[in-house]
This record gives sequence, C-alpha cells and structure tokens, in this order.
Amino acid sequence: MTTDYGFSVAVLIVVASITGLTRAIPYLLFGGMNELPKTVHYLGTVLPASIMIILVVYCLRNIDLNTFPFGIVELLSVGIVVAIHVKKRNAFLSIFLGTACYMILIRTV
Repeated sequence: MTTDYGFSVAVLIVVASITGLTRAIPYLLFGGMNELPKTVHYLGTVLPASIMIILVVYCLRNIDLNTFPFGIVELLSVGIVVAIHVKKRNAFLSIFLGTACYMILIRTV
C-alpha cells in the first residue's frame, strides 16, 4: 500500500482552509456592526432547540415497537436524560448518564 503524502497534505490544506473560512465568515459579515440583525438574534434563540429536536428524532427513528425489547432501551435512556436534566440542569451530566444507560442496556436486555 503506497501513501501519497502530497494528496494528504492537499486534503489537509483544503480542510483547514474551509474550517477557517467558516469560522471567519460571521466576523467578516457582522464584525463592524454595533447590533446584529433581528434574523440572526432569532436564529440564535431558535436553532439550538431545533437542532436538539432533530437529533432526538434522528436517534429514535429506527425503534421497532413490534419486536423485543419494544424500544424500552431507547425510551428509558431518553427518560433518564430528561429526568436528570430537569433535576440537575447539567447538560453534560444528563447526556453522559443517558449514554451510559443506553450502552449498558443494549448489552444486557
């Protein structure tokens, strides 16, 4: 197996350039403004919840309620995430414990 280092370097340069550009675009567009446009404020308030809902739907889309374990593993894990987040208000803790619960349950149930 041969390695083409020139191709690898070219890919790294392209990826680094695109990453830098996507991080610089907001500063280039809105850097000189005193206030952000209303649309940007609106998107800043709406998008985080929307993205989380999309991720939950994406993760739960393949639950088969007709065969064992009938989605119990996924729904129990989601319930743990919600309960811990409501009680502790710590996103890291709720995601970590929900993931741990899911990983344990898929191997034991």
